[in-house]
Amino acid sequence: MADSPSSSSAQPTCSFCGIEKSPQIPLIAGNYGHICEQCVKLAYQVVSSWGRRTNNPSEPELKTPLAIKDFLDEYIIGQDEAKKTLSVAVYNHYLRLKFQDGQSESRIPLNGGNDMVELEKSNILLAGPSGTGKTLLVKTLARIIGVPFVIGDATTLTQAGYVGEDVDSLLKRLLEAAEGDVQQAQWGIVYIDEIDKIARRGGGGASARDVSGEGVQQALLKMVEGSEVRISKSGRREGGEEVVLNTQNILFIVGGAFPGLAELISKRLQPPKSGIGFSAPINTATTISNEQLLAALQPDDLLQFGLIPEFIGRFPVITFLQDLDVDSLKRILTEPRNALTKQYRQLFAFQNVGLEFTDDSLTFIAKEAVKRGTGARGLRGMMESMLLSTMFDLPSRANLKSCTVQISGEEEAAQLSVREEFGDGEVLQEPLPTPVVPVEAEGLAEPSASRSGQALS
Repeated sequence: MADSPSSSSAQPTCSFCGIEKSPQIPLIAGNYGHICEQCVKLAYQVVSSWGRRTNNPSEPELKTPLAIKDFLDEYIIGQDEAKKTLSVAVYNHYLRLKFQDGQSESRIPLNGGNDMVELEKSNILLAGPSGTGKTLLVKTLARIIGVPFVIGDATTLTQAGYVGEDVDSLLKRLLEAAEGDVQQAQWGIVYIDEIDKIARRGGGGASARDVSGEGVQQALLKMVEGSEVRISKSGRREGGEEVVLNTQNILFIVGGAFPGLAELISKRLQPPKSGIGFSAPINTATTISNEQLLAALQPDDLLQFGLIPEFIGRFPVITFLQDLDVDSLKRILTEPRNALTKQYRQLFAFQNVGLEFTDDSLTFIAKEAVKRGTGARGLRGMMESMLLSTMFDLPSRANLKSCTVQISGEEEAAQLSVREEFGDGEVLQEPLPTPVVPVEAEGLAEPSASRSGQALS
């Protein structure tokens, strides 16, 4: 025992690699041995790989559509039909994943017989005006699912061979989200936003190639339907390791604002009547709401918008998101778990100042958002511009106790103001600037006056 390396007279060594202890190499002592830093890191990598192997994607936690929708209700107000559509799609995706037979196709016996039924996926297309919550809906959905999930932007994609990102870059990101596990990546979910930006452009010059429009749609066809794609783990460098990814079981969800789509549907539902003379029919146009127009959405309308028929056919489930009215925007400001009013209350609470909003002030902010036609996306910009002066002076006022945003003045001359209460009993009331909504990029191409008019009608 005196010659043992673990005795007090000998220099301690690592029980795994045998390296001796030194000022540069410290060792962690245990009851029966020592271990160095490098062996600790190696052991951590080994244990982590065990955890990834035991995470079998064929046995996910099966969440019911009701449970998925209840989770979405905590963050998103309204849009019940879109929530139900996404909840059923994700649940069926889990169901196919649970009963897969380990092959690329999901086949289960029908009625206990020998006939096998292949469970195919149903890709989804989300349509709705800007600011109705399409991207937020999918981002919130990513929190509850247990398969790899990526969100891409169609505006960055170009046809293969041109400057920009190829459609294969979405699958590469999905493989990275699965930590390199091909089996998990093949059961993932991909969301492509701004899909309306790759609509087919109008024919002008015959020699001009639509490399970021129809060319991207054609490149997405095989990937969306199901094909084997070679993905290089090292990007576009030569000699990199390649893996084959089968997209047959990957669920694709696309979304877009589709500006002008409501006008196309309206022309189909109410064709213009032309006639001259006393016997000509009188044109009595009836007003159709934006919700009714989107509810009557047909694949032919998307074809007229600029999507090719092959691309439309690969998305059998088409759902729409409704415009947000004053009541919905008011609920968005207060009810969700991460509502804007709760966020600003927490921001003021960090500085020991209370913040309250009267019901009239919230109604005023919601009405301003409806007038501008920006939906829920413009609410944060309005709150920032409204509370800018108050937040600028807030750290300099040590005895400020609470702030209350309220309405001052009559109906036509009504404006927002803040009531500030100090610790010594002093009360100040200052007017707040009119909320300003930043102009969005897509609003530059097409004014939002038509959308705001539809929301107010």
